[in-house]
Amino acid sequence: MKPVRTLLNIIAVLTVFLLYAPIFLVVLTSFFSVRRGKIIWESFSFNWYAKLFSNAEIGAAVLSSIKVGIVAVTATLVLSLAMSIYTSRARTPRWERTTISALVFLPFLLPPIITGMALLVTMKEVGIARGVNAVILGHVVFVLAIGFRTLQTRLSMLDPALVWAARDLGAGPWRCFFQVLLPQLAMPLATSAIMSLAISFDETMITLFIVGDGMTLPIRLYGMMRYGFTPEISALVTLVLLVTAILTGALAILYRGRTASIAE
Repeated sequence: MKPVRTLLNIIAVLTVFLLYAPIFLVVLTSFFSVRRGKIIWESFSFNWYAKLFSNAEIGAAVLSSIKVGIVAVTATLVLSLAMSIYTSRARTPRWERTTISALVFLPFLLPPIITGMALLVTMKEVGIARGVNAVILGHVVFVLAIGFRTLQTRLSMLDPALVWAARDLGAGPWRCFFQVLLPQLAMPLATSAIMSLAISFDETMITLFIVGDGMTLPIRLYGMMRYGFTPEISALVTLVLLVTAILTGALAILYRGRTASIAE
């Protein structure tokens, strides 16, 4: 039994190493210069971060990605909330639930290159020009499945008696929504928002088809990589990792606080 446990421990350590070693290496190289593929250990500084912040093109790409992410996530939450409530109603026909679910999940399940090409052709046919607005629309179509699935799952776990009791006590539809239903969906909405924002911020393949002359951070990073790897790229990736870690930590704290309040 002991040799088996030792083997499993070795496999676990190797797995963790393979997962996190590249991330650690990227962070490490953001503080040092690299010459001919070798790290110059005597060159520790924050110069690459300073150079990164002084790069106007990267700053514009970051702002563009933030704009796309915020607008796309907001639209996604509104649409997914409306559709999940509609499909969760008992009187909604089964064929409508199936059709809506298929339409929502298909762009997310298809390979991104297929989804990107389909969006490009569709936007061309309806007269939507390539650019940031087209990217926002494409991201909404792509990440809608996340919010829809998360909220739909939460709604399926709620007791319908909560809504019925509120209506029996005289609450109107809007008051019932804001004071009964929406508080129950606060955590799923926060989870959907953070997950959708992370995916939107990182999306490259679909964006590449419809971005046109616009620029988002992943597209800018892709363009920088074509001219060779520099520590400036490592600094950019490190900052993205830091923001992602902060968002994930905030979500974990929020979830823990929510769970503790429910338990009390």
